[in-house]
This record gives sequence, structure tokens and C-alpha cells, in this order.
Amino acid sequence: MERCGWVGPDPIYLDYHDTEWGVPEHDGRALWEKLILDGFQAGLSWITILKKRDNFRAAFAGFDPERIARWGDADVARLLADPGIVRSRAKIEATLGNARAYLAIPDFAEFCWRHVEGSPVRNRWRNLAEVPAKTAVSERLSKELKQAGFKFCGPTITYAWMQACGLVNDHLVTCPRHADCAALA
Repeated sequence: MERCGWVGPDPIYLDYHDTEWGVPEHDGRALWEKLILDGFQAGLSWITILKKRDNFRAAFAGFDPERIARWGDADVARLLADPGIVRSRAKIEATLGNARAYLAIPDFAEFCWRHVEGSPVRNRWRNLAEVPAKTAVSERLSKELKQAGFKFCGPTITYAWMQACGLVNDHLVTCPRHADCAALA
């Protein structure tokens, strides 16, 4: 058996695939952090975000939504000057707004997981060409996130986030992590 074909040879990529991607995440704050990082990834490669993840955590106060929700123009300027993160004004400002939106949802994990009826969707893809970029579920979840005030959460970003957080098991059936993640569900 071999890993999913999207995994590059970089050790950080291998570790992410082998220990984190597809593992069901039920902590609301961790789900929120990953959604923010997936939003920053838009238009870039995921390895870029992985390599900068610790810098993001430092720059965004450990992804503490209560702190970030109070930030303003000075913080946006500080973040735009930080070479350790992706310096996109739109994505930075969206993160501040997304912190406020997150805080307005009583139970973010429940909000997310109800879209898959509380249990990961278990797909059985044999090759990468079968894996969709978005689904009807990611389209509904994206729409609800946007209605709640979130940005950078279109259906493609939302589906990538659902895969990463284990709301769907999209490890190929030829990958040993498919069975591992299924067992964690």
C-alpha cells in the first residue's frame, strides 16, 4: 500500500499526511484554526502553509479567537509586515472577521459536524481523479459559514478543510491511512 498521491516528498508533508490529515477533529477551536489556514492557502500550495504554520500561530496569538476578534488596523498593519506569514490584506482582515463570526456560534464543532450527521463520510476513492474538489455538502456548509459572517470559505476551500479535519475520509483506499482514519471515526 502506498500513501495518497498528493503527498510530496518533503518530511513536513509526509508527517502531516501520516498523522493529521483526515483525522476526525472535534475541537471547535482547532477546526476554526484549520479553516483559517485553509483560507490562507487559497491560490497557494498547501506545503507553503504547512511550512509557515508555526509563524501563523505566533502572529495570530495561537489562533485565540477572543483576542483576534478585538484586533484592528494596527494589528492588520503588523501582520502585513510579518514575512513569516502570507501577507494578504484580504485574508488577514477576513481572519479578524472570522474570529468574530466564530465567537457568535455557540458550538462551532457541532455547527460543522451536523453537516455530516456527526460522523465522517467514508469515501472509497481508488485514485486521485475520483476525488472531487467540492461536494453538495461542502457547498451547503460554505453557504452557512458565509451567512454566519465567514470569508474565504468557498465550497472548494471548505471541502479541502473537511478532508483535512476528517469530516470526510478521502484517503485513497490504497493508502494505509484510509483504514486508520476509518477506525478513528
